[in-house]
Parts: sequence; C-alpha cells; structure tokens
Amino acid sequence: MSSGNGSREGPAIQAIDVVKLYDNVVRALDGVNLTISYGEFVALMGPSGCGKSTLLHLLAALDHPTAGRITVNGRDLRSAGNDRYRRMEIGLVFQLHNLLPNLNALENVQIPMFGTGMGHAERLKRARDLLDEMGLRDKEKMTPPRLSGGERQRLAIARALANNPSIILADEPTGNLDSAAVDRLLTLFRGVRDEHQVTILLATHDTHVASTADRLVHMRDGRIVESPQAQSQTTMVPSA
Repeated sequence: MSSGNGSREGPAIQAIDVVKLYDNVVRALDGVNLTISYGEFVALMGPSGCGKSTLLHLLAALDHPTAGRITVNGRDLRSAGNDRYRRMEIGLVFQLHNLLPNLNALENVQIPMFGTGMGHAERLKRARDLLDEMGLRDKEKMTPPRLSGGERQRLAIARALANNPSIILADEPTGNLDSAAVDRLLTLFRGVRDEHQVTILLATHDTHVASTADRLVHMRDGRIVESPQAQSQTTMVPSA
C-alpha cells in the first residue's frame, strides 16, 4: 500500500455488509455499510456500546469481521499485511492515549518509526517537527505522567502522524478532557486534516465534538441508522 496524501480514485474507506459477532452470539455490528471519501473528516456518533469502537478496530485491522468486506485505499483488508498496514497507513488515537509512561515525548513519537528504515537523525527531525506542530516542542523531554490530559492527547496525535498515514482513526479522543482542551484538540484535528491531507474518522458520543466534522454518521445497535451532512462545514472551533 502507498501511504501519505495525494489525489486518489474511489473511496478511502468502504465497509460493505460488515457483521461482527463475539462468541458467535453477541452481534456487535449488524450489516454496516459505510463509505468515506479521501480527505473527509467524519464523526461516528452514537451511545456507548453501539459498535463505534468495534468498527474502528476492524478498520485498523486490530480485529476481523465475521462477515462482509472492508477496503481501505482500494485494498481489501483480508489480503493486507496487517502489521505493515497499521504501521504505514493508519494513525490511531485512543481515549486513554496509550503512551509509554517511561519514555519522554520525543521518544514516544519515534516509536512507530522503528522498523521503517528511517535513520536516527531522520526520526529525531520528524518527531521534533510533529511536536512543534502540536505545540509541544518545549515538552519533548517530559514523560506522559508529567503532561496534562490535553498535552497527552496532542502527543498521541503527533505519534499517530509519525509515518505519514493516509487515515487517522480516533476513538473518543476527547472523553477525558475539559472543554478548553477539547476545543483545542478539535482545532488540531481540522488542521491536521488540512495540512497532512489525511482522512479522519472520529468516534464520539459528544454532539459538540461531532458538530465540527464535515459529516456525521450515526450508529445504534450495531447499525448505521443515518448519515446526514453536517451543517458545520465552516464551523470554527475557538482556540483554547
């Protein structure tokens, strides 16, 4: 797969009749159909337990559908090399950020770059550039426990961008943040989409967070129930 930005044909993400069963009984996803275009910022909205996280895990190839098909950048995930796919095509941002607490910010951003063939100097420059973009250049020697919640999530975004992915998947990334940190993070997501030309799918149950996306996709009981166009194409999120 090729990673990064650029003009492409067809959808960035397509899920076709996707079903996910757990223990052959629990139907977490029940025939999901979803198409996302290149460069879209889409909010996947619904209550806890509706299937949002399950769908993101399947798109990240952290799990596999029981039935149906998922393609990303035109490649069927059933035939993709999942390790390389996750490393080079997908940037992941989680609610609990999943940073390594004993490594400093600069080291955390570099982790995805190991095994890609990048040299030490190139890794350092890339990590410092991303920390600078996230407003964290002066925090590069600090470990995650010494950062605020908003700073940790900005660090997680920097790490997600390390290998110039084409898609960012964010699972409730604002769930533990105060309103000022939420607004700053949302401004960063829109800036990341525009600057890096990535496709963003962000799962949330927060209507304010969802309103900043280009499009809303609603989920309930493992299904897509509606996909209205957001009226917020030009909504500006105030900086904190």
